[in-house]
Amino acid sequence: MATRVVVDPVTRIEGHLRIEAVVENGVITDAFSAGTMVRGLEKILMGRDPRDAWAITERVCGVCTTVHALASVRSVEDALGISVPPTAEIIRNIMLTTQYVQDHVVHFYHLHALDWVDIVNALKADPKKAAELAQSYSKWDKNTASYFTEVQDKIKAFAASGMGIFANGYWGHPAYKLPPEANLIAVAHYLDALQWQKEIVKIHAVFGGKNPHPNYLVGGVPCSINVNEVAAINMERLNLVSQLISQADEFVNEVYIPDLLTVASFYKDWAKYGGGLSNYLSYGEFPTNGYNHPEAFKYARGAVLNRDLSTVLPVNAKDQQEIKEYIAHSWYTYDGGNDVGLHPWAGETNIKYAGPTPPFESLEGFDKYSFLKTPRWKDNPMEVGPLARLLVSYAAGHADVKDTVGMVLGKLNVPVGALFSTLGRTAARGIDAALAMIWLKEFFGQLMDRVKINEVSTFNGEKWEPKSWPADAEGVGLVEAPRGALAHWIKIHNGAIDNYQLVVPTTWNGSPRDAKSQHSSFEAALIGTPVANLEQPVEIIRTIHSFDPCLACAVHLYDPQGRHLHQISFE
Repeated sequence: MATRVVVDPVTRIEGHLRIEAVVENGVITDAFSAGTMVRGLEKILMGRDPRDAWAITERVCGVCTTVHALASVRSVEDALGISVPPTAEIIRNIMLTTQYVQDHVVHFYHLHALDWVDIVNALKADPKKAAELAQSYSKWDKNTASYFTEVQDKIKAFAASGMGIFANGYWGHPAYKLPPEANLIAVAHYLDALQWQKEIVKIHAVFGGKNPHPNYLVGGVPCSINVNEVAAINMERLNLVSQLISQADEFVNEVYIPDLLTVASFYKDWAKYGGGLSNYLSYGEFPTNGYNHPEAFKYARGAVLNRDLSTVLPVNAKDQQEIKEYIAHSWYTYDGGNDVGLHPWAGETNIKYAGPTPPFESLEGFDKYSFLKTPRWKDNPMEVGPLARLLVSYAAGHADVKDTVGMVLGKLNVPVGALFSTLGRTAARGIDAALAMIWLKEFFGQLMDRVKINEVSTFNGEKWEPKSWPADAEGVGLVEAPRGALAHWIKIHNGAIDNYQLVVPTTWNGSPRDAKSQHSSFEAALIGTPVANLEQPVEIIRTIHSFDPCLACAVHLYDPQGRHLHQISFE
């Protein structure tokens, strides 16, 4: 007998996510991913100065901060033919690699680890054995018996007070497999990561003035470098950045990656679940010879279809036959009808809710069920994110990517095919962070080399004034955000925004099926996943979180009659 399980809301900064899964004989046979809130930034931007768009679009998300600002300035620069100075490009790369590292650590420990880590079970751990285990694979100086005893005492205090923010977890669920000592180590590092993550974002404050939402600038970056000037980025600030990078390097390689590999080693069976789609899309990232030369990017631009790693297909976001958004199952209308797909430059944002009257028990029986449109590349559903960009670059033969992927797979003793899974998606995020850490150090070294020879121009103002612009222009800004392929399309008319469309990673991954009944990533990944206990659906949470929900979330579970069964909160 089929049971329809509702998980609502799985919240995100840019909106709320609702998952409805059909479970038969303990296995998910179908799934529906519904975005249940409207963003509407496209409407807000109409008629505004294109140079201001970054400041508005950046507010889409406070967690994956900087990426929408970068996509926005790139779109305007593309439309107007502006090239940024090399030093500005390096600083942008530093800002984005910093975001990768911070974001992936936060995701692993604070948004995803507790799907695998049993906090209560850590009370059974022997702190001395925990220290011996941690020291066997890490040089982190806090991996001591005394520190783990201190952390265990904190957990005991939590337990005595009702577990605080951890009260509603599925502690004791048979799906948890880590031994007590590994659970204690993970909880200790969860707390360490809380302290560390607020330090690395100071790099954004140095180059962008603040975090979240650091400042950006069409034509470059809004900071000047003068090693002797108090009001500029001087040697004191550059030394601070160097120190923060060193601290991040230690945390990633001595805490995050070892913990990820340890957790993954106990859950190799999850290499069988959550694979979902077989198509992967990456816009490429980290230009080393200008944004208009993607062949020199650190991450390759392209697409892989049917998991064929022998072929990388070219991607052109300006080709109006490649990327289109559909609304067959979305709460929108197009002037051309429900079955038409529109390239974002021709995109329309006409909201028309056609679901049940809230509050409702289920979306069953409603053809349209989401505020997310459904993007397709050449009519193919595509997964985006760390796994996708690793696979595209792996297939493209990027040596540093292949070497790092091979190292991680070797330590886990699993084949490349294990990446096509919930576990693989989680591991890919760690590989992504390790590569970003390598490149962050490289980019900072390049910046210091330019400082030494006083090549520090950070702004190209040749086309700053609207009088230098053509009457009509259009452009696209592509970014590989931590969560995947992000793009902003802009049309400019007489100096103002005439149309603006965002297609974000969650749109690709979390959108409803299309008119051909092709599932998008979330839905496809859930199908075939076992669910042992409908009242504690940790399996659903694991797979959805592997795509990085990116914020503290409250998950409510209802039975088919709409009765509330359980709630889990991570704050």
